[in-house]
Amino acid sequence: MFVYIARRILLMIPTLLGIMLISFVIVQFAPGGPVERIIAQLQGQDSGATSRISGGGGDFSGGQGQPGGGGAESTSSRYRGAQGLDPQFIKQLETQFGFDKPAHERFLKMLWDYARFDFGKSYFRDISVLELIKEKLPVSISLGLWMTLLSYAISIPLGIKKAVRDGSSFDIWTSAVVIIGYAIPGFLFAILLIVLFAGGSFWQIFPLRGLTSENWDQLSLAGKALDYFWHIALPITAMSLGAFATSTLLTKNSFLDEIRKQYVLTARMKGLSERQVLYGHVFRNAMLIVIAGFPGAFIGAFFAGALLIETIFSLDGLGLLSFESIVNRDYPVVFANLYIFSLVGLLVNLVSDLTYTWIDPRIDFETREA
Repeated sequence: MFVYIARRILLMIPTLLGIMLISFVIVQFAPGGPVERIIAQLQGQDSGATSRISGGGGDFSGGQGQPGGGGAESTSSRYRGAQGLDPQFIKQLETQFGFDKPAHERFLKMLWDYARFDFGKSYFRDISVLELIKEKLPVSISLGLWMTLLSYAISIPLGIKKAVRDGSSFDIWTSAVVIIGYAIPGFLFAILLIVLFAGGSFWQIFPLRGLTSENWDQLSLAGKALDYFWHIALPITAMSLGAFATSTLLTKNSFLDEIRKQYVLTARMKGLSERQVLYGHVFRNAMLIVIAGFPGAFIGAFFAGALLIETIFSLDGLGLLSFESIVNRDYPVVFANLYIFSLVGLLVNLVSDLTYTWIDPRIDFETREA
């Protein structure tokens, strides 16, 4: 197993390299860039709401040699809207953002820095990228963890019951509910919840934004817990809809596949009760694919699944940070998020494989690959 783990870890290096290279090349051909964005702001043409400029002498919190692309030219004539600006000022901006260097040098420096987890500073915020990510991390962890736990806590028992009662009226109407839930986008369901329960048009039972109330520090420990769950109730409900449907059908199909196998019939012929057969024999084999997919499901919700939900409920997490960074051409934040997401995703795939062997020791990846 050690050889298999070492091989998988070594394969992560070219995979990460390929992801970063393709993304970096795409950015080089993308229109706009941080320099053009600043020029647009100076000309009063930029509509972004999240960037910050200190003005005057070009002190824009950019870092030397930061990753980036589009707009790294040598003269102001290359930038739309740069007419009337001092070419020396444009060159100063390029140097500030590291765009005075060739693309391959910027890419190699980015790889070297990222290998040491040095992500530099945000172009438009006076804070390091790592500190910015740490600041947004608790919100995304809260959403991803509770959404995954809730969807599994409901979908696994429901999927088992649907498999046992396959073809019954219970199975039919619950399948209809699950399919409808899967078909409804999470953000539309979130809007519906706001209209119904957050003061939109009917009741104002739950808060509309944030993870905590303004008087959070004054609450007792129990009060803080209640306040926290009160705030995440609607976002988690909206996020769990699609994941709940997927996990339920996956659990049902997995159990149906195992129930029809010969060893189940043998266990029943030995006189074991249906509960002993189901949870003593079928459960371990049927839950392989479901439990092994837990890390991936959590990471999917943690990094990507909460973008629109975070925006709708004004939750300042990693999804919203990534979106705003792309819009603002804040390349250090964009590439740092991409690097971290990709690295964690690759590690989670390895953890998923190891989870298979933990659940069923008979699985041996080294023997299979040999």
